Amino acid sequence: MARPPGPLLLLLFPLRFLLHLSAAAGRPCGPAGLPRDTVLGLLGANITLTCQDEQPANATVLWQVEKQGAAGQLAEGNTLLLRQLRYEDSGHYSCSVGSHLLRSLRLLVAEPPETPQVSCYRRSHDKDVLCEWPQQKKPSPGTRAMLWVRRRFVAENATEQRCRYFSKARKFLCRLKVPPGTDDTKSLVVSTCVSNSAGGSAGKDKIITLSSVLRPDPPVNVTVQALERAPQRLQVNWSYPPSWDPRFYWLRFQVRYRPEPAPTFMEVDQVMTTWLDIRDAWRGTRHVVQVRAKDEFGHGTWSEWSQEAVGTPWTDPWELTSEMEPYSSQVPTEDDTYGVTLSPRLFEEDDANGAGGSVMESSTHPVASPYAFLVTGGSLLLASLLPCRYRQMWWTSGQETSKAEGEGQHMLVPLSLPPPTLSDTPLLSQPAPSAPGGLHTTQADYSSSGQ
Repeated sequence: MARPPGPLLLLLFPLRFLLHLSAAAGRPCGPAGLPRDTVLGLLGANITLTCQDEQPANATVLWQVEKQGAAGQLAEGNTLLLRQLRYEDSGHYSCSVGSHLLRSLRLLVAEPPETPQVSCYRRSHDKDVLCEWPQQKKPSPGTRAMLWVRRRFVAENATEQRCRYFSKARKFLCRLKVPPGTDDTKSLVVSTCVSNSAGGSAGKDKIITLSSVLRPDPPVNVTVQALERAPQRLQVNWSYPPSWDPRFYWLRFQVRYRPEPAPTFMEVDQVMTTWLDIRDAWRGTRHVVQVRAKDEFGHGTWSEWSQEAVGTPWTDPWELTSEMEPYSSQVPTEDDTYGVTLSPRLFEEDDANGAGGSVMESSTHPVASPYAFLVTGGSLLLASLLPCRYRQMWWTSGQETSKAEGEGQHMLVPLSLPPPTLSDTPLLSQPAPSAPGGLHTTQADYSSSGQ
Protein backbone atom coordinates (compact mmCIF):
# COMPACT_ATOMS: atom_id res chain seq x y z
CA MET A 1 0.00 0.00 0.00
CA ALA A 2 1.47 3.34 -1.09
CA ARG A 3 2.16 5.83 1.57
CA PRO A 4 0.54 9.27 1.21
CA PRO A 5 2.87 12.16 0.45
CA GLY A 6 4.39 13.75 3.47
CA PRO A 7 4.01 17.41 4.50
CA LEU A 8 7.28 18.27 2.79
CA LEU A 9 6.07 17.06 -0.60
CA LEU A 10 2.82 18.97 -0.23
CA LEU A 11 4.81 22.16 0.20
CA LEU A 12 7.00 21.45 -2.83
CA PHE A 13 4.10 21.41 -5.30
CA PRO A 14 3.03 25.10 -4.78
CA LEU A 15 6.69 26.13 -4.74
CA ARG A 16 7.34 24.40 -8.04
CA PHE A 17 4.25 26.04 -9.55
CA LEU A 18 5.37 29.51 -8.47
CA LEU A 19 8.87 28.92 -9.81
CA HIS A 20 7.40 27.94 -13.16
CA LEU A 21 5.34 31.11 -13.29
CA SER A 22 8.27 33.30 -12.35
CA ALA A 23 10.46 31.64 -14.98
CA ALA A 24 7.81 32.25 -17.62
CA ALA A 25 7.36 35.88 -16.62
CA GLY A 26 10.99 36.80 -15.90
CA ARG A 27 12.54 35.94 -19.25
CA PRO A 28 16.19 36.94 -19.76
CA CYS A 29 16.61 40.33 -21.43
CA GLY A 30 20.35 40.97 -21.53
CA PRO A 31 22.69 42.28 -24.22
CA ALA A 32 23.39 40.16 -27.23
CA GLY A 33 26.71 38.34 -27.07
CA LEU A 34 29.60 39.94 -28.93
CA PRO A 35 31.69 37.83 -31.29
CA ARG A 36 35.44 37.46 -30.77
CA ASP A 37 37.59 40.42 -31.86
CA THR A 38 34.57 42.76 -31.69
CA VAL A 39 34.85 45.99 -29.76
CA LEU A 40 31.76 47.88 -28.60
CA GLY A 41 31.72 51.64 -28.76
CA LEU A 42 28.92 53.72 -27.28
CA LEU A 43 27.27 56.30 -29.47
CA GLY A 44 28.74 59.78 -28.89
CA ALA A 45 31.62 58.51 -26.76
CA ASN A 46 35.39 58.37 -27.44
CA ILE A 47 37.29 55.12 -27.88
CA THR A 48 40.95 54.17 -28.27
CA LEU A 49 41.92 51.15 -30.37
CA THR A 50 45.23 49.46 -29.51
CA CYS A 51 47.24 47.51 -32.08
CA GLN A 52 49.60 45.59 -29.75
CA ASP A 53 50.41 45.58 -26.07
CA GLU A 54 53.89 46.83 -26.85
CA GLN A 55 54.70 49.12 -29.70
CA PRO A 56 57.07 47.54 -32.23
CA ALA A 57 60.56 49.02 -32.09
CA ASN A 58 61.88 50.93 -35.03
CA ALA A 59 58.67 50.33 -36.97
CA THR A 60 55.79 52.45 -38.18
CA VAL A 61 52.31 51.14 -37.46
CA LEU A 62 49.69 52.12 -40.02
CA TRP A 63 45.89 51.94 -39.40
CA GLN A 64 43.32 51.18 -42.08
CA VAL A 65 39.53 50.97 -41.98
CA GLU A 66 37.02 49.19 -44.17
CA LYS A 67 33.38 50.17 -43.78
CA GLN A 68 30.40 50.03 -46.07
CA GLY A 69 32.52 48.46 -48.79
CA ALA A 70 35.09 51.28 -48.88
CA ALA A 71 38.67 51.19 -47.51
CA GLY A 72 40.67 54.11 -46.25
CA GLN A 73 43.97 54.90 -44.55
CA LEU A 74 44.02 56.43 -41.12
CA ALA A 75 46.67 57.77 -38.72
CA GLU A 76 49.96 56.16 -37.74
CA GLY A 77 50.86 54.81 -34.32
CA ASN A 78 50.23 51.89 -32.02
CA THR A 79 46.90 53.43 -30.83
CA LEU A 80 44.03 55.03 -32.73
CA LEU A 81 41.75 57.57 -31.03
CA LEU A 82 38.21 58.00 -32.35
CA ARG A 83 36.14 60.86 -30.94
CA GLN A 84 32.36 61.22 -30.62
CA LEU A 85 31.46 57.94 -32.24
CA ARG A 86 28.69 57.76 -34.81
CA TYR A 87 26.92 54.79 -36.30
CA GLU A 88 28.92 55.39 -39.48
CA ASP A 89 32.16 54.66 -37.58
CA SER A 90 31.24 50.98 -37.30
CA GLY A 91 33.48 48.79 -39.46
CA HIS A 92 36.64 46.65 -39.64
CA TYR A 93 39.84 48.26 -38.42
CA SER A 94 43.32 46.81 -38.96
CA CYS A 95 46.88 47.79 -38.11
CA SER A 96 50.01 46.65 -39.90
CA VAL A 97 53.71 47.27 -40.29
CA GLY A 98 54.48 47.43 -43.95
CA SER A 99 52.72 44.45 -45.50
CA HIS A 100 52.62 42.50 -42.23
CA LEU A 101 49.17 42.49 -40.57
CA LEU A 102 49.39 42.85 -36.82
CA ARG A 103 45.72 42.96 -35.73
CA SER A 104 42.22 43.10 -37.19
CA LEU A 105 39.12 43.93 -35.18
CA ARG A 106 35.50 44.98 -35.70
CA LEU A 107 34.12 48.15 -34.11
CA LEU A 108 30.38 48.18 -33.36
CA VAL A 109 28.82 51.52 -32.42
CA ALA A 110 25.55 51.21 -30.48
CA GLU A 111 23.67 52.56 -27.50
CA PRO A 112 21.53 50.76 -24.91
CA PRO A 113 17.87 50.46 -25.95
CA GLU A 114 15.08 52.43 -24.36
CA THR A 115 12.77 50.75 -21.86
CA PRO A 116 9.53 49.82 -23.67
CA GLN A 117 6.26 51.33 -22.45
CA VAL A 118 3.86 48.99 -24.17
CA SER A 119 0.18 49.58 -24.92
CA CYS A 120 -2.15 47.13 -26.67
CA TYR A 121 -5.37 47.67 -28.60
CA ARG A 122 -7.78 45.80 -30.85
CA ARG A 123 -9.62 47.61 -33.64
CA SER A 124 -12.66 45.30 -33.57
CA HIS A 125 -13.84 41.97 -32.15
CA ASP A 126 -12.58 40.00 -35.15
CA LYS A 127 -9.12 41.60 -35.42
CA ASP A 128 -5.75 40.68 -33.94
CA VAL A 129 -4.33 42.48 -30.94
CA LEU A 130 -1.67 45.08 -31.72
CA CYS A 131 0.90 46.06 -29.10
CA GLU A 132 3.22 49.02 -29.62
CA TRP A 133 5.52 51.44 -27.87
CA PRO A 134 7.17 54.66 -29.07
CA GLN A 135 10.88 55.40 -29.40
CA GLN A 136 12.48 58.76 -28.66
CA LYS A 137 15.51 57.93 -30.81
CA LYS A 138 16.18 55.61 -33.68
CA PRO A 139 17.32 52.25 -32.28
CA SER A 140 20.85 51.07 -32.94
CA PRO A 141 21.45 48.67 -35.82
CA GLY A 142 20.93 45.10 -34.70
CA THR A 143 18.35 45.99 -32.04
CA ARG A 144 15.86 43.21 -31.46
CA ALA A 145 12.41 43.52 -29.84
CA MET A 146 10.43 40.55 -28.58
CA LEU A 147 7.02 40.10 -26.98
CA TRP A 148 5.62 37.15 -24.99
CA VAL A 149 1.96 36.46 -24.14
CA ARG A 150 0.61 33.86 -21.74
CA ARG A 151 -2.55 33.27 -19.78
CA ARG A 152 -2.51 34.52 -16.23
CA PHE A 153 -2.29 31.98 -13.37
CA VAL A 154 -1.76 29.16 -15.87
CA ALA A 155 1.47 27.12 -15.96
CA GLU A 156 2.13 27.10 -19.69
CA ASN A 157 4.73 28.25 -22.14
CA ALA A 158 4.32 31.77 -23.41
CA THR A 159 3.73 32.60 -27.06
CA GLU A 160 6.65 34.51 -28.55
CA GLN A 161 6.24 37.27 -31.13
CA ARG A 162 8.89 39.26 -32.98
CA CYS A 163 8.25 43.02 -33.13
CA ARG A 164 9.06 45.33 -36.00
CA TYR A 165 10.30 48.90 -35.95
CA PHE A 166 8.58 51.53 -38.16
CA SER A 167 10.91 54.46 -38.79
CA LYS A 168 8.23 56.91 -39.98
CA ALA A 169 6.02 56.32 -36.94
CA ARG A 170 9.10 55.90 -34.69
CA LYS A 171 7.63 52.95 -32.80
CA PHE A 172 7.82 49.17 -32.41
CA LEU A 173 4.72 47.18 -33.35
CA CYS A 174 3.83 43.56 -32.51
CA ARG A 175 0.84 41.56 -33.79
CA LEU A 176 -0.80 38.93 -31.59
CA LYS A 177 -2.86 36.28 -33.32
CA VAL A 178 -6.13 35.60 -31.48
CA PRO A 179 -7.45 32.05 -31.98
CA PRO A 180 -11.18 31.85 -32.80
CA GLY A 181 -13.38 31.23 -29.78
CA THR A 182 -10.97 32.79 -27.29
CA ASP A 183 -12.68 34.06 -24.16
CA ASP A 184 -12.59 37.87 -24.22
CA THR A 185 -12.74 38.09 -20.43
CA LYS A 186 -9.70 35.94 -19.58
CA SER A 187 -6.63 37.82 -18.40
CA LEU A 188 -3.41 37.70 -20.41
CA VAL A 189 0.10 38.72 -19.36
CA VAL A 190 2.18 40.60 -21.94
CA SER A 191 5.98 40.81 -21.51
CA THR A 192 8.45 42.74 -23.69
CA CYS A 193 12.20 42.89 -24.17
CA VAL A 194 14.43 45.08 -26.35
CA SER A 195 18.13 44.23 -26.64
CA ASN A 196 21.23 44.91 -28.72
CA SER A 197 24.97 44.62 -28.32
CA ALA A 198 25.05 47.58 -25.93
CA GLY A 199 22.48 46.20 -23.50
CA GLY A 200 18.94 44.99 -22.94
CA SER A 201 15.83 46.45 -21.37
CA ALA A 202 12.63 44.69 -20.28
CA GLY A 203 9.30 46.44 -20.04
CA LYS A 204 6.88 46.08 -17.17
CA ASP A 205 4.43 43.19 -17.55
CA LYS A 206 1.01 44.32 -18.71
CA ILE A 207 -2.22 42.48 -17.86
CA ILE A 208 -4.97 42.75 -20.47
CA THR A 209 -8.20 41.14 -21.64
CA LEU A 210 -9.38 41.02 -25.22
CA SER A 211 -12.44 43.11 -24.39
CA SER A 212 -10.53 45.74 -22.42
CA VAL A 213 -8.19 46.56 -25.32
CA LEU A 214 -10.98 47.28 -27.81
CA ARG A 215 -10.31 50.65 -29.44
CA PRO A 216 -12.08 51.30 -32.74
CA ASP A 217 -10.69 53.44 -35.48
CA PRO A 218 -12.24 56.94 -35.69
CA PRO A 219 -15.37 57.45 -37.82
CA VAL A 220 -14.90 58.50 -41.43
CA ASN A 221 -16.70 60.68 -43.99
CA VAL A 222 -17.83 63.28 -41.45
CA THR A 223 -19.91 66.01 -43.11
CA VAL A 224 -21.76 69.07 -41.79
CA GLN A 225 -24.74 70.44 -43.74
CA ALA A 226 -27.07 73.38 -43.24
CA LEU A 227 -30.84 72.84 -43.11
CA GLU A 228 -33.15 75.01 -45.23
CA ARG A 229 -34.84 77.82 -43.27
CA ALA A 230 -33.21 76.68 -40.01
CA PRO A 231 -30.66 79.33 -38.94
CA GLN A 232 -29.68 77.47 -35.75
CA ARG A 233 -29.49 73.87 -36.98
CA LEU A 234 -26.76 71.72 -38.53
CA GLN A 235 -27.00 68.16 -39.84
CA VAL A 236 -23.91 66.02 -39.06
CA ASN A 237 -23.39 62.69 -40.85
CA TRP A 238 -20.59 60.12 -40.65
CA SER A 239 -19.78 56.47 -41.44
CA TYR A 240 -18.44 53.45 -39.55
CA PRO A 241 -14.68 52.92 -39.87
CA PRO A 242 -13.82 50.27 -42.49
CA SER A 243 -12.17 48.07 -39.82
CA TRP A 244 -15.46 47.64 -37.88
CA ASP A 245 -18.24 45.40 -39.21
CA PRO A 246 -21.63 46.66 -37.90
CA ARG A 247 -23.33 43.39 -38.82
CA PHE A 248 -22.01 41.77 -35.63
CA TYR A 249 -21.44 44.63 -33.18
CA TRP A 250 -22.49 48.24 -33.20
CA LEU A 251 -20.69 51.35 -32.09
CA ARG A 252 -21.90 54.26 -30.03
CA PHE A 253 -20.62 57.72 -30.83
CA GLN A 254 -19.75 60.98 -29.18
CA VAL A 255 -19.98 64.26 -31.09
CA ARG A 256 -18.30 67.50 -30.14
CA TYR A 257 -18.74 70.86 -31.86
CA ARG A 258 -17.95 74.52 -31.34
CA PRO A 259 -18.39 77.79 -33.20
CA GLU A 260 -15.02 78.95 -34.43
CA PRO A 261 -14.77 81.96 -32.06
CA ALA A 262 -15.36 79.70 -29.01
CA PRO A 263 -12.31 77.94 -27.47
CA THR A 264 -14.14 74.95 -25.94
CA PHE A 265 -16.30 72.19 -27.40
CA MET A 266 -19.83 71.15 -26.54
CA GLU A 267 -20.31 67.36 -26.43
CA VAL A 268 -23.23 65.03 -27.14
CA ASP A 269 -22.98 61.45 -25.78
CA GLN A 270 -24.80 58.17 -26.36
CA VAL A 271 -25.42 58.66 -30.07
CA MET A 272 -26.36 55.29 -31.60
CA THR A 273 -27.04 56.55 -35.13
CA THR A 274 -24.62 57.84 -37.75
CA TRP A 275 -26.13 61.31 -37.80
CA LEU A 276 -26.94 64.12 -35.37
CA ASP A 277 -29.15 67.19 -35.64
CA ILE A 278 -27.53 70.15 -33.84
CA ARG A 279 -30.25 72.61 -32.77
CA ASP A 280 -28.31 75.28 -30.90
CA ALA A 281 -25.81 76.41 -33.52
CA TRP A 282 -24.80 80.07 -33.70
CA ARG A 283 -26.45 82.02 -36.48
CA GLY A 284 -24.22 82.75 -39.45
CA THR A 285 -21.11 81.26 -37.75
CA ARG A 286 -18.91 78.47 -39.03
CA HIS A 287 -18.75 75.43 -36.70
CA VAL A 288 -16.08 72.76 -36.22
CA VAL A 289 -17.37 69.20 -35.64
CA GLN A 290 -15.59 65.93 -34.67
CA VAL A 291 -16.85 62.42 -33.91
CA ARG A 292 -15.35 59.43 -32.04
CA ALA A 293 -16.56 55.88 -31.44
CA LYS A 294 -16.66 53.15 -28.77
CA ASP A 295 -18.02 49.61 -28.45
CA GLU A 296 -21.80 49.65 -27.95
CA PHE A 297 -21.49 47.86 -24.59
CA GLY A 298 -18.81 50.23 -23.31
CA HIS A 299 -15.91 47.78 -23.58
CA GLY A 300 -12.47 49.18 -24.19
CA THR A 301 -11.72 52.83 -24.82
CA TRP A 302 -12.84 55.62 -27.14
CA SER A 303 -11.28 55.94 -30.55
CA GLU A 304 -9.30 58.96 -31.59
CA TRP A 305 -11.33 61.97 -32.72
CA SER A 306 -12.14 62.07 -36.41
CA GLN A 307 -10.78 64.70 -38.73
CA GLU A 308 -12.40 68.10 -38.33
CA ALA A 309 -15.42 68.93 -40.48
CA VAL A 310 -16.84 72.44 -40.79
CA GLY A 311 -20.22 73.90 -41.68
CA THR A 312 -22.29 77.08 -41.37
CA PRO A 313 -26.06 77.23 -40.59
CA TRP A 314 -28.49 78.43 -43.22
CA THR A 315 -28.74 82.21 -43.58
CA ASP A 316 -31.63 84.13 -45.14
CA PRO A 317 -30.37 85.76 -48.38
CA TRP A 318 -32.50 88.85 -47.59
CA GLU A 319 -30.64 89.28 -44.30
CA LEU A 320 -27.32 89.07 -46.10
CA THR A 321 -28.44 91.79 -48.55
CA SER A 322 -29.71 93.99 -45.73
CA GLU A 323 -26.45 93.69 -43.82
CA MET A 324 -24.53 94.87 -46.87
CA GLU A 325 -26.68 98.03 -47.30
CA PRO A 326 -25.95 101.10 -45.06
CA TYR A 327 -29.28 101.76 -43.37
CA SER A 328 -30.58 101.51 -39.84
CA SER A 329 -33.66 99.56 -38.93
CA GLN A 330 -34.66 102.07 -36.23
CA VAL A 331 -34.12 105.84 -35.97
CA PRO A 332 -35.22 108.37 -33.36
CA THR A 333 -38.11 110.69 -34.26
CA GLU A 334 -38.93 114.21 -33.15
CA ASP A 335 -40.78 113.03 -30.04
CA ASP A 336 -37.90 110.78 -28.90
CA THR A 337 -39.70 107.62 -30.03
CA TYR A 338 -38.43 105.15 -32.63
CA GLY A 339 -39.87 104.53 -36.04
CA VAL A 340 -39.13 101.68 -38.44
CA THR A 341 -37.07 102.54 -41.49
CA LEU A 342 -37.65 100.43 -44.58
CA SER A 343 -34.90 99.13 -46.79
CA PRO A 344 -33.34 101.79 -49.09
CA ARG A 345 -34.33 99.73 -52.11
CA LEU A 346 -37.95 100.83 -51.48
CA PHE A 347 -36.92 104.47 -52.03
CA GLU A 348 -35.17 104.08 -55.36
CA GLU A 349 -35.29 107.18 -57.57
CA ASP A 350 -37.85 107.10 -60.40
CA ASP A 351 -37.77 109.90 -63.00
CA ALA A 352 -40.00 108.23 -65.57
CA ASN A 353 -42.63 111.02 -65.29
CA GLY A 354 -40.06 113.78 -65.70
CA ALA A 355 -40.80 115.30 -62.34
CA GLY A 356 -37.30 114.83 -61.08
CA GLY A 357 -38.40 114.81 -57.47
CA SER A 358 -35.92 114.09 -54.69
CA VAL A 359 -35.72 110.75 -52.94
CA MET A 360 -35.96 110.45 -49.18
CA GLU A 361 -32.65 109.51 -47.62
CA SER A 362 -33.22 107.04 -44.81
CA SER A 363 -30.05 108.02 -43.01
CA THR A 364 -30.93 111.74 -42.76
CA HIS A 365 -34.76 111.94 -42.90
CA PRO A 366 -36.45 109.88 -40.19
CA VAL A 367 -40.00 108.72 -40.70
CA ALA A 368 -42.61 110.92 -39.01
CA SER A 369 -44.20 110.00 -35.73
CA PRO A 370 -47.71 108.50 -35.53
CA TYR A 371 -49.07 112.06 -36.01
CA ALA A 372 -48.26 111.65 -39.68
CA PHE A 373 -51.36 109.53 -40.05
CA LEU A 374 -53.47 112.48 -38.75
CA VAL A 375 -51.82 114.82 -41.27
CA THR A 376 -52.54 112.42 -44.12
CA GLY A 377 -56.18 112.06 -43.10
CA GLY A 378 -56.58 115.83 -42.79
CA SER A 379 -55.12 116.37 -46.26
CA LEU A 380 -57.61 113.95 -47.79
CA LEU A 381 -60.51 115.72 -46.00
CA LEU A 382 -59.28 119.10 -47.20
CA ALA A 383 -59.16 117.88 -50.78
CA SER A 384 -62.79 116.70 -50.59
CA LEU A 385 -64.13 119.96 -49.05
CA LEU A 386 -62.36 122.51 -51.26
CA PRO A 387 -64.90 122.21 -54.16
CA CYS A 388 -67.76 122.92 -51.75
CA ARG A 389 -65.91 125.95 -50.44
CA TYR A 390 -65.41 127.59 -53.81
CA ARG A 391 -68.89 126.74 -55.08
CA GLN A 392 -70.25 128.68 -52.06
CA MET A 393 -68.02 131.67 -52.87
CA TRP A 394 -69.20 131.69 -56.54
CA TRP A 395 -72.90 131.56 -55.54
CA THR A 396 -72.43 134.43 -53.05
CA SER A 397 -70.77 136.70 -55.61
CA GLY A 398 -73.65 136.14 -58.06
CA GLN A 399 -76.23 137.36 -55.51
CA GLU A 400 -74.51 140.64 -54.58
CA THR A 401 -76.36 142.59 -57.35
CA SER A 402 -79.91 141.70 -56.19
CA LYS A 403 -79.62 141.91 -52.42
CA ALA A 404 -79.27 144.92 -50.14
CA GLU A 405 -75.92 145.60 -48.66
CA GLY A 406 -75.33 143.44 -45.68
CA GLU A 407 -78.07 140.91 -46.53
CA GLY A 408 -77.24 137.40 -47.56
CA GLN A 409 -73.51 137.94 -47.12
CA HIS A 410 -71.41 135.10 -45.94
CA MET A 411 -68.39 136.79 -44.47
CA LEU A 412 -65.31 134.56 -44.09
CA VAL A 413 -64.06 135.41 -40.64
CA PRO A 414 -60.87 133.65 -39.55
CA LEU A 415 -61.52 131.42 -36.60
CA SER A 416 -58.99 130.73 -33.88
CA LEU A 417 -57.91 127.12 -33.78
CA PRO A 418 -57.93 125.24 -30.47
CA PRO A 419 -54.48 124.58 -29.08
CA PRO A 420 -53.03 121.26 -30.23
CA THR A 421 -53.32 118.52 -27.66
CA LEU A 422 -50.81 116.02 -29.00
CA SER A 423 -47.91 118.24 -29.95
CA ASP A 424 -46.86 121.90 -29.96
CA THR A 425 -46.05 121.60 -33.63
CA PRO A 426 -49.00 122.58 -35.96
CA LEU A 427 -50.36 119.76 -38.04
CA LEU A 428 -50.11 121.86 -41.23
CA SER A 429 -47.27 124.27 -41.71
CA GLN A 430 -47.86 127.66 -43.36
CA PRO A 431 -47.67 127.27 -47.14
CA ALA A 432 -45.56 129.54 -49.24
CA PRO A 433 -47.39 132.41 -51.09
CA SER A 434 -48.91 131.21 -54.32
CA ALA A 435 -48.58 132.83 -57.68
CA PRO A 436 -51.07 135.61 -58.71
CA GLY A 437 -54.35 134.26 -59.90
CA GLY A 438 -54.00 130.95 -58.14
CA LEU A 439 -56.09 129.55 -55.36
CA HIS A 440 -55.02 130.43 -51.85
CA THR A 441 -56.21 128.46 -48.84
CA THR A 442 -55.37 128.88 -45.20
CA GLN A 443 -56.11 127.09 -42.00
CA ALA A 444 -59.00 129.58 -41.51
CA ASP A 445 -60.54 128.57 -44.84
CA TYR A 446 -60.21 124.94 -43.87
CA SER A 447 -61.90 125.64 -40.49
CA SER A 448 -64.75 127.74 -41.88
CA SER A 449 -65.47 125.25 -44.61
CA GLY A 450 -65.66 122.59 -42.00
CA GLN A 451 -68.32 124.62 -40.24
